Amino acid sequence: MKRLWIACCIMAVLFLATLGNAFYLERFTGQLSELLAQAEQKAEEQAWQNAAELTQQAYDSWEAHGVYLHITLRHADTDEVLSSFQEVLELIQCEEAGEYSAANAHLMTQLSLICEAERPSLKNIL
Repeated sequence: MKRLWIACCIMAVLFLATLGNAFYLERFTGQLSELLAQAEQKAEEQAWQNAAELTQQAYDSWEAHGVYLHITLRHADTDEVLSSFQEVLELIQCEEAGEYSAANAHLMTQLSLICEAERPSLKNIL
């Protein structure tokens, strides 16, 4: 009976850790998406320097959480987001409005998909 309770406690701790990770990741990716949306708005106003600063701020935040993200997420997903950040930063430097908007939208979609994949839902369980 003792083993059953220990197993139940371990399962409960793992479940709570999963919920905590999903909550943290949703908040974190939301902040990054907000910065990227602000950068998009600045780019539409032709304020490329401000857009670059906001995007760089989002990139720096992603890099600062790199170890945590590589531990909790698939490496392919984190690497894809990282390469998308590099693409967006390069397009800002070139001031290519159309291509930048598409790349930025792709990056924000990747962030939301990462968050969705970690969210506990019936779709993810099955």
